[in-house]
Amino acid sequence: MLSTSYLVPTAVMAHPTFQDHCFIRYDHHHRNDHKDLRLRRKRIRTTAATPASDYPLFSNQIQLTKDSSSRHQFYQEALKTARDKFTREISFQSKDKDVPLAKALLYVAAEDEAFMSFNREMDARSLLNERRNVSSPLETENWDSLEQMPLGGKTIPEWLSELDAIAREVEAELVSRDIGCHLVEVLEAVNLVLFESRGLTRSPVLVDSKHSYLHSVLDSGCGSAILLSIIYIEVCRRLGITIVGSRVGEDFLIWPQTGYPEELFKVTSGHSLFAVVNGRCVEDPRSMASDLTGTSLLGLEIATNRDIIGIALANLIRLHWKRASRSNHGLMLTSPLRHVHTASEKPNMMDKSNVPLLRPQDLRLAIMASERLLILQPHNWALRRDHGMMLYYNREYGKAVQELSICMAFAPEEEAEILEPFVEKLHLMRLESSWKSLGHAGRLTVP
Repeated sequence: MLSTSYLVPTAVMAHPTFQDHCFIRYDHHHRNDHKDLRLRRKRIRTTAATPASDYPLFSNQIQLTKDSSSRHQFYQEALKTARDKFTREISFQSKDKDVPLAKALLYVAAEDEAFMSFNREMDARSLLNERRNVSSPLETENWDSLEQMPLGGKTIPEWLSELDAIAREVEAELVSRDIGCHLVEVLEAVNLVLFESRGLTRSPVLVDSKHSYLHSVLDSGCGSAILLSIIYIEVCRRLGITIVGSRVGEDFLIWPQTGYPEELFKVTSGHSLFAVVNGRCVEDPRSMASDLTGTSLLGLEIATNRDIIGIALANLIRLHWKRASRSNHGLMLTSPLRHVHTASEKPNMMDKSNVPLLRPQDLRLAIMASERLLILQPHNWALRRDHGMMLYYNREYGKAVQELSICMAFAPEEEAEILEPFVEKLHLMRLESSWKSLGHAGRLTVP
């Protein structure tokens, strides 16, 4: 659901401005009044009958309105199509090894881009309505399918081809050095192309959304650790090397799949193969990765492709929630739960006026990321709780009650006890909204 600030009427047809119209004065008399009046009426009728094509600005606005309406409909369809294709790619009917990391995350980016473009389009249409004598700077290009919609200047197929191009650059580097196919040398060539030729770097703090979308990282060269790992995995897959990974503390570590993990930690030329792949975090004593050995590596749980996509989506939720709540410093998703559960709170303390105002677009993007993650992890009670709380902050009380009620069925008993009074209050708020919508005055209270 879009925020109310974007729910504007459809574009209204602008009327032509008559440059040569005459005002008829009734306080001035002379002998040609009736004749002048007939002539002026005739001129106005003749002018009004002039085809719209004779007024370039008017014609331009008609075309802009049609183009705007067409793109408006396209973005609505793109939202649904991108979600459907994402769901199809991560379907549990497919084997995990067949789940395409890059394509799935590009569909995530496409859905979010369609949503933001939809909002920009609504803003532009609103501007066109308000300023009928000003041409709108709307784009005129339309697309027939989601795959044709540009993401950062390229389409989804073109971004996938960009990964193919990186793999070819690695192959060219190996040929130029007359190097064979030894694993260490291939990975060193991958590092050279990605981190030196392409200049990919890890973003220390996730504050810019472009660092959390695959196409933006490929374009800007700066991104989150998980997206850099995904690019590494995708490039190596194209070179015939299987890379696996696991979350270790705050890091996501990757390494080539091998039956002899101790070989990854043998130091040659000053670095182990494990360090070649994962970089400085392996040699940082403050990192849990610095304590890993071949034996402990065997004890790590290997992340599936769906797990990796889930980590990227969780990063998006945190990023957009942080941006949405920027004006409410320190606001936590679960803050309202603790207030309602506290025995000292008055029964009717919770109402709509207490719900903080958040940035609607960022909040909706966080909800969209949460919806996708729930497709992957439908029984994750903590995720469903957070999703329900975001719906509460977005004032979608009916949906929030539904999600939090489902959450209570999966949550541990102590968590369900915290949720129960909040859900009861939320249900009351929902009933109160219905009560007022029927024209009743006053408030409903809990007995």
